[in-house]
Amino acid sequence: MGAKTEDNINGTNTTGTYNVKNGVSDTKINMMPDGDDSKKKGKKKKDKEKEGDEEDENKLPPVPMSQLFRYANGKEKCLTLLGFIAALIAGLCMPALFILFGDVTNSFVYQEMINSLDNNSIGYAWEMFPQLENLSLEDTRSNLTVLLDVDDFFQDIVRFGIGTFVIAAIQLVCGYIFVTTMNYAAEGQVYRLRGNFLKSILRQEIGWFDTHQTNDFASRVTEDLNKMQEGIGEKVGMFAFFMTIFVASIINAFIHGWELTLIILSAFPVLGITTGVIAKIQSNLSSVELKEYARAGSIAEEVLSSVRTVLSFGGEHKEVERYEANLVHAQRAGVKRGLMTGVGMGMMWLIIYAAYALAFWYGTGLILDSRKGDGDYDPGKLLIVFFSVLMGAMNVGQASPYMEAFSVARGAAAAIFDIVERKSAIDPTSNDGHKPNTVTGNIELRNVHFSYPSRPDVPILRGINLKVEPGQTVALVGSSGCGKSTCIQLVQRFYDPGQGSVLVDGQDVKSLNLGWVRDQIGVVGQEPVLFATTIAENIRYGREGVSKADIEAAAQEANAHYFIMKLPKQYETQVGERGAQISGGQKQRIAIARALVRQPRILLLDEATSALDNQSEAVVQQALDKVRLGRTTMVVAHRLTTIRTADKIVVFDEGQIVEEGSHQDLMALRGHYYKLVTAQLTPEQLNKAHDDLRSGEDSTDSDAVSDISQSLVDELVNMPPVALSRAPSVRRSIRRRSSTRSSKRRSRRTKKKTTHNKKEKDDDDEDDDYDPVPVTDILKMNSSEWPYIVGGIIGSAVQGVTIPLYAVMFGDVLGSLATTDEETAKKEANLYSILFLVIGIIAAFSMFLQAYMFSLSGELLTSRLRKLTFAAMLKQEMGWFDETKNSVGALCSRLSGDAAAVQGATGSRVGTVVQAITTLGTSTIMVLVFDWRLGLVSLPFIPFVLAAVYLQAKILMGQSVTESKILQDAGKIAIESITNIRTVASLHKEQHFAKMYSDALYGPHKEALKKSHLRGFTFGFAQCVPFMAYATTILYGGHLVDVGIITYDIVFKVAEALILGTMMVGQAVAFAPNYSKAKVAAGHIFKLLQRRPAIDSSPGVGLRLSGPISKVEMTEGQFAYPTRPDTAILKGLSLQVGLGKTLALVGASGCGKSTIISLLERFYDLNDGTLNINDQDIQAVNIGWTRGELGLVSQEPVLFDITIAENIAYGDNTRTVTQHEITEAAKQANIHTFIESLPEKYRTRVGSKGTQLSGGQKQRIAIARALIRNPSVLLLDEATSALDTESEKVVQEALEKAQAGRTSIVIAHRLSTIQGADTIAVVDGGTVVETGTHTQLMDMKGHYYSLYQTNR
Repeated sequence: MGAKTEDNINGTNTTGTYNVKNGVSDTKINMMPDGDDSKKKGKKKKDKEKEGDEEDENKLPPVPMSQLFRYANGKEKCLTLLGFIAALIAGLCMPALFILFGDVTNSFVYQEMINSLDNNSIGYAWEMFPQLENLSLEDTRSNLTVLLDVDDFFQDIVRFGIGTFVIAAIQLVCGYIFVTTMNYAAEGQVYRLRGNFLKSILRQEIGWFDTHQTNDFASRVTEDLNKMQEGIGEKVGMFAFFMTIFVASIINAFIHGWELTLIILSAFPVLGITTGVIAKIQSNLSSVELKEYARAGSIAEEVLSSVRTVLSFGGEHKEVERYEANLVHAQRAGVKRGLMTGVGMGMMWLIIYAAYALAFWYGTGLILDSRKGDGDYDPGKLLIVFFSVLMGAMNVGQASPYMEAFSVARGAAAAIFDIVERKSAIDPTSNDGHKPNTVTGNIELRNVHFSYPSRPDVPILRGINLKVEPGQTVALVGSSGCGKSTCIQLVQRFYDPGQGSVLVDGQDVKSLNLGWVRDQIGVVGQEPVLFATTIAENIRYGREGVSKADIEAAAQEANAHYFIMKLPKQYETQVGERGAQISGGQKQRIAIARALVRQPRILLLDEATSALDNQSEAVVQQALDKVRLGRTTMVVAHRLTTIRTADKIVVFDEGQIVEEGSHQDLMALRGHYYKLVTAQLTPEQLNKAHDDLRSGEDSTDSDAVSDISQSLVDELVNMPPVALSRAPSVRRSIRRRSSTRSSKRRSRRTKKKTTHNKKEKDDDDEDDDYDPVPVTDILKMNSSEWPYIVGGIIGSAVQGVTIPLYAVMFGDVLGSLATTDEETAKKEANLYSILFLVIGIIAAFSMFLQAYMFSLSGELLTSRLRKLTFAAMLKQEMGWFDETKNSVGALCSRLSGDAAAVQGATGSRVGTVVQAITTLGTSTIMVLVFDWRLGLVSLPFIPFVLAAVYLQAKILMGQSVTESKILQDAGKIAIESITNIRTVASLHKEQHFAKMYSDALYGPHKEALKKSHLRGFTFGFAQCVPFMAYATTILYGGHLVDVGIITYDIVFKVAEALILGTMMVGQAVAFAPNYSKAKVAAGHIFKLLQRRPAIDSSPGVGLRLSGPISKVEMTEGQFAYPTRPDTAILKGLSLQVGLGKTLALVGASGCGKSTIISLLERFYDLNDGTLNINDQDIQAVNIGWTRGELGLVSQEPVLFDITIAENIAYGDNTRTVTQHEITEAAKQANIHTFIESLPEKYRTRVGSKGTQLSGGQKQRIAIARALIRNPSVLLLDEATSALDTESEKVVQEALEKAQAGRTSIVIAHRLSTIQGADTIAVVDGGTVVETGTHTQLMDMKGHYYSLYQTNR
């Protein structure tokens, strides 16, 4: 990565002078406080401020519950209200059932009492009703039937059955309404919020990106918004549903027996305090867990976006460890949260059962007293109170997970709303500001002082005064970090100056509409960013509504049309993420075309040709020279030969203008500019320059350009920009020149096209295909935690058995109420109360065991899956990363989303399933044992419940696939636009990307709305089935009691076992979305874990050769990138380099030079031909050994967000590198003195992607990193092309020192750097066309000679 986009700061400390970058680059999103270049005192202050900022961000108060709905429109608010009312009505169904149940219980109990009355117990009846005293047994029974209102017992049973069926129907309808409407409303809000979230981020000023970490955007836009959706969707209805049952039940209980209700409720303050404290602790631990996972996600993003560097230095294991270190903290927080959940649930069940033990004991006493005339309690009232409080309390328990969901949603919403509602200091989407009808292009910087927001105490510009007249070309020159690029950024209004003003046409840019200003400017930077779409679309980003002819004309101006027309799909070719599918020079030319297509009045060229090869540079430079005519142009250049013809050259030094004037004037001064120019010239050129100065001749760039290139440029530039789109002669001219070469490949392309299309289709199919993984496989992955899983299963099973046990005792308690003997009744009441307490203790322990053990195993599994998934990603071949579906954004989303979702098939979800199965199994056996006839009538309802569960799971599984895939696709758009925010801002495309993102979300949004109906129906159906089962069981059971086949306590035991068993399964239905998503997510993860990479980098695979690499030889190498198999890059290329020799590869961009490096690093394998090292086929040699022998230094070196020492040590990840070795490598790379001048020395952090350092500093650290492993072969891929002259000299010296005694393969566009190479190979069109030394090739006067003449 070059130096030009980021200005250095020169500061001084006691040790000497040091340069550190301000940390602003196109790709940077993350600013780190470490590595600051101010003095130590200033650094500490800055760190404290940064820590304070982070604390403030962490302290964002959760959003109030009502404010979660602030983005709902009128329709969604109405739907939410309707859903809420439906949930309330559904919640009232249960208390209504209790009243019916109380009445029917009295009928059963009193019927039994009357039937069991005999001469021994008749006295008890006379005691209850003195008026019956001395009546006969028959008369007493007859009168009791009237007095106890059971004169028509079966009619009471039928009344209960009909009432219950009606309630079930209401439950079905209301369940459907509240789930559907709530999901509708939530889906609409979150869909809108996703769009607003991205829109808000894109409209923030660039300074905000400098000071905020947004690497975790992928997880925030998926996980956080999903958490928020859960908090405003059907769970609100569920919560209202369960809380209505609770409140209505308690009211019901008070009406029917306030004294008994108070006794039971005495336990509730204890319950409330306990659950409240635990919920608070859970919420805090959830926040910690989320924060730690976000940190791990940041590391994953850094590693995956720099995967070539990681692989080339064998850093896979180290990166997995670095990632895992952050996962451990999150895992600990998750385990603690599980522990608190277990404690909370256990305490709740213990307190509830203790309350019921008290209730039965006290309630039985009240009934017995009432029978003596002291009160009005009867069995029905006892059951109404008991059930009301039981179900009320159980539903508080059911509601508690939703409280956690709301808590998490409020926390997630706070972070989202904070960004969505932040007002940008410089808003590019605002309509404010003046929009002049015309622009002349007058630019002025008046007394400008500026510091970057990330480093407010470090001045960059110090009182700059600069004027650029309309149509004038002004070049800004100076060493890296002097403030040149900052001026370019101020003109675009990326920042506002601290003092002074920036004027366009005499008006302060602050008073002009920002979008209008940027629309008038064409920007071409050193590191062009292309978006993952077609070439045509990338050029079209320059201006909306341009025609195909305009696009082609702009491409012709930029000398891009040639290579585009050679591609199989020409202008419709996909360029890949960040333009990865094309070479640097090709990217640059497309970026120039993108700037030119908007026909700007102001042109800003920031090192616009530095990444081009010599031929392209000469052609594009002359095209730029001509197209800037009539336009105001500001040029930043390190290669001073490119700006000699500028109207004015402005020399910067340490944030101030020290010289300005024409080339001749400044050379005559022999000052700063003179030194810069002479530093770049060869002795021969220097003498010529002195002669020119003495003769007063105007020194112009007289570099030779090939005849074809020159004639093309002349044709293009002699026409005005508008005319180009109407110039068929130009297009014909290009076709004529390219027809000969392209015709040779046409037949080959045609043959391969069918195959390629088929492969694309297969890839799509593969992407859509997923195999849900059996739970057993997921649990196998969890096998190392088998003690926890077994413990959790035992806890779940025991918890499942407690419900049927409760049903048995409930029936026995009801049976005891028909006992006429008071003493017997009291004894039975005492016994059953103690048994209830025992069940409470068992339930408490089993619930704790279940929640804690499954949470523990689930957290460990999630961490392991994240680690394994991340490690599996790093094992894949480079072709896998090139695929569109495996972009960095998509992989980060998958890593955070899928691994977290898998826990939905473990943890509490498995506990729920095991518990439900145990309950259902035990209940079924009990039902059949108690009475097979009643059992056979009741059991058919179980398949209905299971059918509801299955149907819902299938529907939701399909929905989760669509959501996951489309959200991933949309996530790519979002991450691409965020990562490249400077390019997006300069193109004024914020709203375009926000709309693209919203459009990508629209399809799944509509699908989700449709599926909400089925989700609602299945939920309502699953909820009403237990009611119907209850009604049927009581109806038939009542008939059996009426005819004397069974006793009524059997009916209640069967009904309770069945109803609670099916309700438990109904609860499992509510968790089906998580379970189905878990299955799909596990399918994705297992597919990746089981994937065999095409190039296996495992340590044990392949030969490990003895000694260093002494010979590298490629014979008839043929290669095409896997993503573009029909575009051949190498076409029978052969080359060789021996021990200690230097091989230089030269040629035009895209000819295959860098591909050779990639093949040597085993990023790819040849399609045909051989590549041998030490006479062994490279594919048979161990990849780790091969890469360990190679030291790579590339054009844009990637450093990691760790210290300088750690970055250098990264060069050898097979051992612990000593500080002495690090220092020695730094000395060899000419960087030691600079490092020692820093306050933190080797402990200085370099920032994300090394943004705290200049290009030259990064490059030298990269050289030190390559040298630390003492490689036998040094691979230098354009290692100095992006540097300014001063940095290049220092780095070139370091490289020459490093090359001494080593085999070297060098790629260079600047031919002066490789003249001393032992062999120079000229690559053209995928083959070597010439080889020899510099002298031999110059004598041949062929390709190399032409390149050299162009390069002079």
